[in-house]
Amino acid sequence: MIDIIVLGAAAGGGFPQWNSNAIGCRRARAGDPAAPARTQASIAISGDGRHWFVVNASPDLRTQIGQTQALHPQEGLRSTPIAGVILTGGEVDTVTGLLTLRERQPFTLLATRPVLDLLDANPIFEALDRAVVARATLPLDTPCTLALPDGAPAGLTVTAFAVPGKVPLYTESGPDPAAIVENGETIGLVISDGTRQAFFIPGCARMTDALRARLRGAELVFFDGTLWRDDEMIRAGVGQKTGQRMGHMSVAGDGGVIAAFADLDVRRKVLIHINNSNPVLLADSPEHQAARDAGWDVAHDGMRLTA
Repeated sequence: MIDIIVLGAAAGGGFPQWNSNAIGCRRARAGDPAAPARTQASIAISGDGRHWFVVNASPDLRTQIGQTQALHPQEGLRSTPIAGVILTGGEVDTVTGLLTLRERQPFTLLATRPVLDLLDANPIFEALDRAVVARATLPLDTPCTLALPDGAPAGLTVTAFAVPGKVPLYTESGPDPAAIVENGETIGLVISDGTRQAFFIPGCARMTDALRARLRGAELVFFDGTLWRDDEMIRAGVGQKTGQRMGHMSVAGDGGVIAAFADLDVRRKVLIHINNSNPVLLADSPEHQAARDAGWDVAHDGMRLTA
């Protein structure tokens, strides 16, 4: 069994975003049941329902742990059921939560070499004592058996694979700082218990033939739902960047997520990493209904699924 808890469903900034006075954020801030608040994107995965691996350490991780009973200490004066953290990229909203886990609690940190290099280059992450928190390289296209801190198998494997994306904002440089690359800085994960599989792809700049082939017929896919349309933030007057400039597909339109998945025969499809400007967050919006009509669920904090 693959047990999955959505710790956070929103993109960077969360929903409501702290400085946003847009209508969706105002509704969420007011407690509108059709606009439930969401923290920044992260999931927890388990093969036994007792030991968990957090996928992406969002800035909201402390709050997410507090809101998720399965991640609470279970024994002794200090303990955690969190056996490891897996990173799918090096963006601020993916790694900042690592600093929440600095209290000398043993766990394993897994990421691709480019992402580990970013952490290694920033001394603030040495707050996670390497004698306590092991850093392990996650190879591409090779199943990695997850282990508990005592070395026992956790009952899951993860396979990282490169997807089109861009380098983190804080490392952009050169003549084309937002160039879309597929070099392991942005990855998707196949999560498997040996029988079943689930996919987690919270950031993706475009669908490729290789990714299409990988996803065809999948049991469960979490996929990038950042913006409803590519120029959404510009139209709303809340930003100057398109989704493509940020390294994300849009959900709607030609070449969008809904269209890209239309013939892939995925049994369950879940949008995650959803920007506060995306009207799909509003349960009473036409966009939310359009996503549902196309067979998509919209992730929310606390959502629990099994595969």
